[in-house]
Amino acid sequence: MPRWFTRNDNWDFGGRPDPSEDEAREPKSRKRRLALTFVFTIVFFAGASLAAVAGSEFSSAIAQEAAVDSGTTTDPAEASDAAPAADEAAPAEEAAPAPEEATEAAPATSEPAADASASADTSDAADSTAGTSDAGFTQVSKAGTPADAASTAGASASSPRAQSKRSGGKRAAAEAQWKQVRAALLPKLKPAPKPEIEGPANAATIWLNSPLPDPTPPALRLSPRFAANLKAASQRSGVDWAVMLGILRARGAAGHSPADRVTLGRLAGRLSSFGPARGEWSRMVAYSGDTRFADKAAALARYDRAVGLDALVNGLEAAKASIATRVLSDRNISIYGGGRNDIVNGKVDVRVLATIAYLRESFGQVTVSCLIAGHRLFARPGVISAHISGHAVDISGLGGISIQGHQEPGGITERAVREILLMPAEVMPRQVISLLGLGGPSFPLADHYNHIHIGF
Repeated sequence: MPRWFTRNDNWDFGGRPDPSEDEAREPKSRKRRLALTFVFTIVFFAGASLAAVAGSEFSSAIAQEAAVDSGTTTDPAEASDAAPAADEAAPAEEAAPAPEEATEAAPATSEPAADASASADTSDAADSTAGTSDAGFTQVSKAGTPADAASTAGASASSPRAQSKRSGGKRAAAEAQWKQVRAALLPKLKPAPKPEIEGPANAATIWLNSPLPDPTPPALRLSPRFAANLKAASQRSGVDWAVMLGILRARGAAGHSPADRVTLGRLAGRLSSFGPARGEWSRMVAYSGDTRFADKAAALARYDRAVGLDALVNGLEAAKASIATRVLSDRNISIYGGGRNDIVNGKVDVRVLATIAYLRESFGQVTVSCLIAGHRLFARPGVISAHISGHAVDISGLGGISIQGHQEPGGITERAVREILLMPAEVMPRQVISLLGLGGPSFPLADHYNHIHIGF
């Protein structure tokens, strides 16, 4: 009867298995487990060592490829081989070849003898046995065979130095192509306008042909119909048209018609209700309840009055002659002789004339110390002054008070700079230079202690 049947039969009839069999089997299973554990341990450490070796080889290959891309090699064996080869190539160039060696080397190649510098070009030149020419055929030296030459040619073609040469050539070609594209895309610089010398060739005054456009293009001009309605409303109510227009502009109303006829009538009636005895600025404060709004509106009203309603309708350039005539004929505007000639000859920009008229309206008296005549050519080394092109003016006095000695906080200079910064945007200067810097285009310079420079 089989063994397993007997054992089951014992269990079925209430018997127990034989303990001697389990004791005999237990040492065998323990030995088997120990053997399996030892085998798996060996396999684990062998796999770990193989992975480590493969990782080191992979990292070295990556480093070698990076060196090839950058045009250098990091292989110490190659560097050590290249140094003796270079040392051996140098004496070979200095020493003349023997007659016997020359006769033996002549039939070994079908190409003319290469230059001595070409033989010492690389470190493999001394030990190589063959090379591949550009035409595709193989050159065999006296110490090698065609098979060796083919293998050597393949090795040299795949060497890091050859790859670096090819990558360097591609990089140079890409840089040259990018230079051509950049030259085609970048705009060409226009040469600066040449100055024209007036009078004799050795004259000190140089006039630059760089006129500025009209600061009031058609989009910024008032329509004639609005101007007529503004005049009619101001005459009916006894309110100055410049005050009404200054309030409208300070409120942000712009364009050809800042307000219609009904709005103008209501505004004129409200301003007239405050009474003329309170003054222009007080009327604006009573109208808005804001002193800052009144300052802005009053400055715009003075500018509009200074240039005139016709200039606001037809443009400043069209009214340049009339503004220049008012400036020259006003006794409260003091201009030196050379500056008056500049205005008469039409060299001064209309923005400068409008600024002088605005300051006369704001302070009652203006002293102009410099326009074009008498000013030096360069404001600083390499920079031509805005005076030379008629785009700047120097103010040395306002309201009968000299600028020199009166540039303290709260003085006449600070008041003047603040009034200039409230001018309309189309005629806002680019430079307001004194000893004070109040923000915007105003900034201080130490050599402007006796005047205010206003430049466009």
